[in-house]
Amino acid sequence: MAKVHPAAIVDDGAQLDSDIEIGAFSIIGAGVSLARGVRIHSHVVVSGSTEIGEGTVIYPHAVIGGGPQFRGDPGTSARIVIGAGNVIREHVTINGGSIKGGGLTRVGDRGYFMAYSHIGHDCHVGDGVTFANGVEVGGHVMIEDGVNIGGLAAVHQYSHIGRNAFIGGVTGVTSDVIPYGMVWGDRGRLQGLNLVGLKRRGVPRDRIHALRAAFRSIFSGEGSFAERVARTTERWPDIPEILEITRFIQSKRKRPLCMPAHERGDPEIVVN
Repeated sequence: MAKVHPAAIVDDGAQLDSDIEIGAFSIIGAGVSLARGVRIHSHVVVSGSTEIGEGTVIYPHAVIGGGPQFRGDPGTSARIVIGAGNVIREHVTINGGSIKGGGLTRVGDRGYFMAYSHIGHDCHVGDGVTFANGVEVGGHVMIEDGVNIGGLAAVHQYSHIGRNAFIGGVTGVTSDVIPYGMVWGDRGRLQGLNLVGLKRRGVPRDRIHALRAAFRSIFSGEGSFAERVARTTERWPDIPEILEITRFIQSKRKRPLCMPAHERGDPEIVVN
């Protein structure tokens, strides 16, 4: 049986699994769907067309749902889909999608979102991500699986952060970050590979050595940037992590690519 505190407000149209908990003074809107094992602490607001997956826990004063923070968008078609096993801490805010962006904000499974984090409209956030306190993510951002973002970092709208990348605290990310990349700085620059993350995920040592060599080949080798990327793909055709990086670089994008500081004196380069 659902455990709903008598001081909570739950609209009759909300869809609640029988095995959920809702704390005092929380407000659950008509378009909300809560799956099995969801736990809502006190003083939480969940509104709009919002689905929350199994076992997700939401802490006090989080606000999930509603229209985007987008001038001129009425928020009538804003949706949010949040996966299973997430931890959403105090004062986290997640906005629904905009008409311009397709109307959907999506969060994957097993994420950990610390206090005061914000996910803007139309973002797509992967599985197993970690946001430290005060991470701010603008609209239309794509964050792939396993990304770790340090406290007070901010991500520019339309940016794309590749799988298992690491963003340092108090970093401004204004460009796309390669998979397994490590970025920090006032205006984020690519500092190298997330070697700690690679080891934690069990990537074999020989593949990590190849990745380091490939990184040097791409960002410090001879010839144009496009030539270096092509040579790297040809040299390591059987290393999936290297191919993932080169395909990411060669894909179409709306933001520039985050580069090392030494690359032509500029942290960003447009490759399309």
